[in-house]
Amino acid sequence: MRERRDRSSLTITWSVWRALLLRESLTRLFSRRAAWFWLISEPLFHVSYMLALYSGMRAHKLGGVDTPIWLITGMSAFFLFRRVSSQGQNAIDANKALFAYRQVKPVDTVVVRALLEGVLMLLVTVALLAGAALFGHDVLPADALLALGALLALWLIGLGWALITSVLCGLVKEVSNLIGFVMMPAFLLSGVFMPVSSVPQPYRDYLTFNPLLHGVEAVRLGFAPYYHAIPELSLVYVYQWALAMVALGLALQVRYQERLMQE
Repeated sequence: MRERRDRSSLTITWSVWRALLLRESLTRLFSRRAAWFWLISEPLFHVSYMLALYSGMRAHKLGGVDTPIWLITGMSAFFLFRRVSSQGQNAIDANKALFAYRQVKPVDTVVVRALLEGVLMLLVTVALLAGAALFGHDVLPADALLALGALLALWLIGLGWALITSVLCGLVKEVSNLIGFVMMPAFLLSGVFMPVSSVPQPYRDYLTFNPLLHGVEAVRLGFAPYYHAIPELSLVYVYQWALAMVALGLALQVRYQERLMQE
């Protein structure tokens, strides 16, 4: 009889993540009819009505970029953050039954959901850009590394936010109501639907404290190097926020792991 080999912590974690990813994927994509349509409908709806609004104003370019590309890149970048953060926030509560298995930890459910939402939102963005290409727009990024780097930074901020808020919501249920109020101002203040370079001083300086704004601007600049980005743009600033939030979120997950599993 062969001796049983003890698996390393890394191997166990990888196995848990694969199993959770399969479970989350099946739930997200096949739990209801036309799931793919609902995934793409939100950003498509926002892009469509904003495009109709700007078309009525005869604004064919914004910040030097074709309006459809400007809207798709900005909204997709923000929705990446929002979907990762909102879905990750609810991951622990939705997977409490799995904590009966000692290998599964609360942080695993948050990270896996964030990974899944990041991949799904990337596919949605590609689909939207492909639709714009059918209408003759240039959708290929001029600086793919800058665009991907900015999207990664926004994903990390979403992950950090999810790690933090999932703990807060797990400890105090009412916190989720307060968090919902934050998303709308964040949408308005992140330069998603207005060129930030056109905002007069000193108000633009106030807006630049928001790391999401820098991420959205960097994505647009990656697609169009002639985009009129704000001179204060700093991708390093976004990564500083992202890494700080992820570190704080992981610390909270470790500190309150037992309570989260018992709630």
